[in-house]
Amino acid sequence: MSQAETQNAEHFAFNADIQQLMGLIINTFYTNKEIFLRELISNASDALDKIRYRSLTDPDIVGEEKAFKIDIIPDKNSNTLTLRDTGIGMTKQELITNLGTIAKSGTKAFMEALSQGADISMIGQFGVGFYSAFLVADKVTVISKSPEDEHQWKWESTAGGTFSVVEDDGEPLTRGSKIILSLKSDNVEFLEERKLKDLVKKHSEFISFPISLQVEKTTEKEVSDDEDDEEKKEEGVEITEEKKDKKKKKIKEVSTEFEELNKNKPIWMKKAEEVSKEDYSNFYKSLTNDWEDHLAVKQFSVEGGLEFKSIIFVPKRAPFDMFETKKKKNNIKLYVRRVFIMDDCEELIPEYLGFIRGVVDSEDLPLNISREYLQHNKILKVIKKNITKKCLELFQEISENAEDFKKFYEQFSKNLKLGIHEDSSNRQKLSEFLRYHTNKSGEDLISLKEYVARMKEGQKDIYIITAESRAAAAASPFVEALKKRDFEVIYMVDPIDEYVIQQLKDFDGHKLKNASKEGLEFDNSEDEKKRLEEQKASFEGLCKLCKEVLGDKVEKVQVGQRLSESPCALVTGEYGWSANMERIMKAQALRDSSMSNYMVSKKTMEINPDHPIVAELKKKSDQDRSDKTVRDLIWLLFDTALLASGFSLDEPSSFATRIHRMIKLGLSIDDDKIEEELPNLEKDAQASAPETANKMEEVD
Repeated sequence: MSQAETQNAEHFAFNADIQQLMGLIINTFYTNKEIFLRELISNASDALDKIRYRSLTDPDIVGEEKAFKIDIIPDKNSNTLTLRDTGIGMTKQELITNLGTIAKSGTKAFMEALSQGADISMIGQFGVGFYSAFLVADKVTVISKSPEDEHQWKWESTAGGTFSVVEDDGEPLTRGSKIILSLKSDNVEFLEERKLKDLVKKHSEFISFPISLQVEKTTEKEVSDDEDDEEKKEEGVEITEEKKDKKKKKIKEVSTEFEELNKNKPIWMKKAEEVSKEDYSNFYKSLTNDWEDHLAVKQFSVEGGLEFKSIIFVPKRAPFDMFETKKKKNNIKLYVRRVFIMDDCEELIPEYLGFIRGVVDSEDLPLNISREYLQHNKILKVIKKNITKKCLELFQEISENAEDFKKFYEQFSKNLKLGIHEDSSNRQKLSEFLRYHTNKSGEDLISLKEYVARMKEGQKDIYIITAESRAAAAASPFVEALKKRDFEVIYMVDPIDEYVIQQLKDFDGHKLKNASKEGLEFDNSEDEKKRLEEQKASFEGLCKLCKEVLGDKVEKVQVGQRLSESPCALVTGEYGWSANMERIMKAQALRDSSMSNYMVSKKTMEINPDHPIVAELKKKSDQDRSDKTVRDLIWLLFDTALLASGFSLDEPSSFATRIHRMIKLGLSIDDDKIEEELPNLEKDAQASAPETANKMEEVD
């Protein structure tokens, strides 16, 4: 400020709340100081919006300055950073009012938010973003010219509790404001060209007005060494053309020019039909740093009570760390009126859609938002609901191309299944995208809709089997009778499928029936029903003996109709864990053993009365219930049924001992020791069973 300006300057005290805020900003240790540039550019954009709006009804207000723009001018010599805009500008009174003396409710509210743990990056939400300039500057000068004021005014403060306003006699502005930040010594990084470009790209790339940075350009210029040539002439030395060429030397000239930083205009502001595939591709790659093109894209806008625009992309590949819970999510970038706010807003999209990339630009949210604000904000919930709906529409569009959907399903099937587990409101819609192998599909995957379309006449339920692999599912004893009756069985071999069927009880009016659980029934003819009743009566003695021998290892033993080739199988309760689920839970490194004991299903042993082993066992048990061989065979049947049904053996050594005994019997080797050991093994097994039951009762 010149001496004349100093004498004429009027001094004002900041409002008490603003003084407190300024003190906090100056003295705080805050690492994310870069937000000041976002706030000042945002304010400049608002000023430009105002003059553009006014010009619609009053074209003359624009005056000589036709361009609407923002310039950033770093000056390393004077250690200043200047932001200049051609916006609405401020009169003297507006400078005093807006920048210091009138108490703004936002100031107090912001201070209260800070006291409750919010950070300074929220400052713009409360309308006091201008003061973030003092994070990096020890003196801030604002020069402003309003089209409604013939004079140009200068506002200046060192944040010491006062500011001054004086008429400015410096370089005249046609319209708008110029903010000059005299940077603190530890913030000179904000004068670096690379740093400023990165900040504008990160926070303000899609501001609707051009943002230009003054950059230095160095050019080399060839000039002849005239002085040297003159000396040579004086000495009488002839200078040939060749020598003249050699005598040219290069000098560096430094000039300055403005480089526009936000040439990538927000394509979501255009109509979808105006955006080319190449535009989407370029935008996707700049957004994600992916070297491949996207698989699918959807652009949409929502208007009415809530207004926002969005573009969402489905990548071709799933990220390798997609389900890494500690990873910071940065898939959906949130903008507010073209100003970047954050890229890790978890409230914008459900977790299972975490692979979706894109942008959301809201017209209704405040410019700066805290985590707490986001979590309880109704606008965010509506945006999330709309984005989820549009994602499902996009998946439907992908499914119309078999090749594209195959690629999509290979990469993101787990996400769809996680969605069925978590998103009850969209469960039925998501279930339409599921694809599985069956005993009739060969190498093709089919949808549940296709399964229902080719169900047998009279078939009521959708039959499924969960297993570790397709081979294990195909060989499972549980599907024998289903295959024999020519029913199609869906093979669910992904661990997450166990969670899917816990939530997805039916599809298109048909219940999903797990072939390994109780409740599997067939529409038998009268003759079949009569025969089954006769078999139950006939094998009742064997069933009772099996239960007596196995004790609490099984809940009950009964004649079943789901087997055709295997002698027996172990069926689990309809609402407990299946064998496959039990295997998955036992593999959990941090499993809760008490919960495992509680959730393990009580097993029902189903025997196949038509199997020769079972028929012969019935004969022997009818002859002598106490026959050790019969009891030994019952244990062997139980252990093999455990393995065939997908369970693990509780006592592998006992199983091995029994196998060794049967081998010795087959080889006619008499071993009294083995005979003595077997009853003891049975007693130990039966003794351990009540103890397990007692523990179960304690959990209950």
